[in-house]
Amino acid sequence: MAAKVKIAMTWAAACGGCDVALLDLEAKLLELTRIADLVYWPVALDFKRRNLAALPDGGLDIGLYNGAVRTSEQEEDALLLRRKARLLVACGSCACFGGVPGLANLSDREGIFAVAYGSTPSTENPEGVAPEPRCSVNGNERTLPEFHDTVKSLAQVVPVDAFLPGCPPPGERLEDLAGIVARFAATGEAPPRGAVLASDKALCDECPRNGSRKGGRVSEFKRPHQLLADPEVCFLEQGLICMGIATRGGCGLSCIRANMPCRGCFGPTAQALDPAAEALSALGSIAGDANENDVPAHVMKRAVQSIRDLAGTCYRFTLPVALLNRAVRDVPAEKSP
Repeated sequence: MAAKVKIAMTWAAACGGCDVALLDLEAKLLELTRIADLVYWPVALDFKRRNLAALPDGGLDIGLYNGAVRTSEQEEDALLLRRKARLLVACGSCACFGGVPGLANLSDREGIFAVAYGSTPSTENPEGVAPEPRCSVNGNERTLPEFHDTVKSLAQVVPVDAFLPGCPPPGERLEDLAGIVARFAATGEAPPRGAVLASDKALCDECPRNGSRKGGRVSEFKRPHQLLADPEVCFLEQGLICMGIATRGGCGLSCIRANMPCRGCFGPTAQALDPAAEALSALGSIAGDANENDVPAHVMKRAVQSIRDLAGTCYRFTLPVALLNRAVRDVPAEKSP
């Protein structure tokens, strides 16, 4: 009998939804165990980091890393899993692109700590105590992982063999992953380096509302709670921002079928230079007065300015992999090079 494929999964800066999505495979997960051994999955089974570290380099067949890289510990986990795994998969939007945690790049460590441990209404911290990598307690040194200024995607830390996007990845794409495991077990065949387990086309190409787009202009963009969207009409036609114009398809249209616009969790298409540039260009092209063909710049600008939280809307899942992937801190003139 052929040896089983050895699989490990670790959780970094994320909500845990990717782990739950795997558990939601239910009986299919049990079928997977017929050809694979889960040798490390701390969320679901009693494994310690030392169990993964004890494996020989290259002794793990497939490593699944979910979550962005926010701390020194998560970076160490990424390096460890890359060293042990023959095939490393970025599992979920946070690992693939930085995800929602990546919006922290609009600030930095100092700014985040100032809010979390200082200015929130529920915080009582008159001494301004904040976590530090090292501190002394009763004469004993205690350590915490270092909190980095910048959130990174997995591929910004180590080479990645395959990407499984989604927040979390839907069941159909997880079944694709199971197929990779099965082929690897049977033949040793791996997907091409950099393969994305999603469509190469934009979600709009799959959307059943595509034919309802009439090409009208939008004088004001609204948020989903501000109107009851028509379930048959393109969201953009109704003035709702839908990232399906610049996001990979293959998600199963679960948000669209729930009458909610796409938020972009499958990331940019392969042709995109920047995750949000195409979306912003498309939104600009439809912004303006519905009664005018030749739209003055100030009218278009007014429409675009109606978008609340432009960065959080267009870079919700992808800021760390954007061309400009974080806020730039002002440097005093006397300290600048």
